[in-house]
Amino acid sequence: MPRPKDLRTYIAALEELGDVRVIDRRVDPHLEAGAVIRRAYETVAPAPLFTNIDGTAPGFRLLGAPAALSSAPGKPLARIALSLGLDTAAGAREIIDALAEARSREPIRPVLVDAATAPCKQNVLLGDEATLDRFPTPLLHEGDGGPYVNTWGTIVARTPDGSFTNWSIARIMMLDGTHMTGLVVPGQHIHHVWQQWAERGEAMPFALVQGGHPAVPFVAGMPLPDGIEETGYLGALLGEPLELVPCETVDLQVPAGAEIVIEGHLSCDRTAVEGPMGEFAGYQPQGTSLQPVYTISAISHRDDPIWPTVVEGEPVDEFHTVTGLTLAAEALAALRSAGLPVTSAWEPFDMAAHALVVSVAADWRERQPGTESIELAQRITDVIDAQRFQVMVPRIFVLDDDVDASDPRELTWALATRVHPTGRRIVRTREALHLLTVYTAEERHSQTGPKVTYDALLPVVRERRSSFRYIFPPDIQERVLSHWDD
Repeated sequence: MPRPKDLRTYIAALEELGDVRVIDRRVDPHLEAGAVIRRAYETVAPAPLFTNIDGTAPGFRLLGAPAALSSAPGKPLARIALSLGLDTAAGAREIIDALAEARSREPIRPVLVDAATAPCKQNVLLGDEATLDRFPTPLLHEGDGGPYVNTWGTIVARTPDGSFTNWSIARIMMLDGTHMTGLVVPGQHIHHVWQQWAERGEAMPFALVQGGHPAVPFVAGMPLPDGIEETGYLGALLGEPLELVPCETVDLQVPAGAEIVIEGHLSCDRTAVEGPMGEFAGYQPQGTSLQPVYTISAISHRDDPIWPTVVEGEPVDEFHTVTGLTLAAEALAALRSAGLPVTSAWEPFDMAAHALVVSVAADWRERQPGTESIELAQRITDVIDAQRFQVMVPRIFVLDDDVDASDPRELTWALATRVHPTGRRIVRTREALHLLTVYTAEERHSQTGPKVTYDALLPVVRERRSSFRYIFPPDIQERVLSHWDD
């Protein structure tokens, strides 16, 4: 199967896997489309592709659950693997390793291509035509503050001096046909860029990209360190440069194969009420906040464009797959760079990005003689606490790597049997993301709360695991498996 280059070749690959469900009947964008997508997550169904959205222009389509768990038998991570250019059968460790190893490669800068032949320029809307009214803008959850234009798109922004360009994901809510508002949260790179424009008293140029290479949202959602541009990392990950074209009304570049590009400026003051929206923790917070206003100056799109949409909620959806995978990969890269005997890292999808599991090599005591397990857990904690993404990690579990942390059954067993009820813990108070529901209202308001690392490493003298894989000789295992279907 060839590697997908854009959203359409990606959908074609999913169709080959039987992992797309085309819905031709008329669907109401007011809650009905969102309900179908949410049901698809919760039943691990094929990704719904809506071709008949009420109130939108003919030919416009909506793709739900673009990078959730796959319905393809035996390939639960197929959508993720395909998005990142890997084989559909790739497992969790293979995907995490690919993401982490790309961090050690030289960035491959994007290249500009001829805009005249770029698919995203097939239709260019300016002036009064540049309105969201013709596009599918669904109300995703009952009680949301409004229709959400952006749940899977990438926001492109550049500092005023041109020294840093950021690609990021943040939710954006529709206000009317030419105005939107969305979260611009301190600590995120989009806030860093926006603040520089705001300090000058100037609106920030932006481009909002829907579609394009399926790896783009993963990298846009990755907590890369300060100063590292997503486009260069993406090139290193894929082994080739991303092809970009200039925008129509702002000095930014966007993927040539994008489905839809929305351009304009983001106000330097916070005047719009944003939220609430159903969130990744599995709840719908009731709070709202004042956020800047996006004013649209141009929209370009492919013929019969496809708008990808995420309906966040209880696991597993794209927040958990994207944020979980990329945060774990960034953690693994940092821990390896620190010379620690770590083999993998994982954010369990079913824990809604509220925990990080760090897997330690079986021979860690030989590699770090004289080190107690709690000392190793402390070193791991110190590395994680120094990372920008630590605000999203309330719990760390340090486990031996005989446990496949990506297997919920195996992880549940290991946590129940290896985490001491009261001891072997490292507790501290740190900055914390306000959307993490484990915290009190006061802690969420102050964005500060307790965090804990559990040393769940096995003692020097290990008891054997009593399972098919560990307690029977290899020849017996082979004999049983060879006759299993008899």
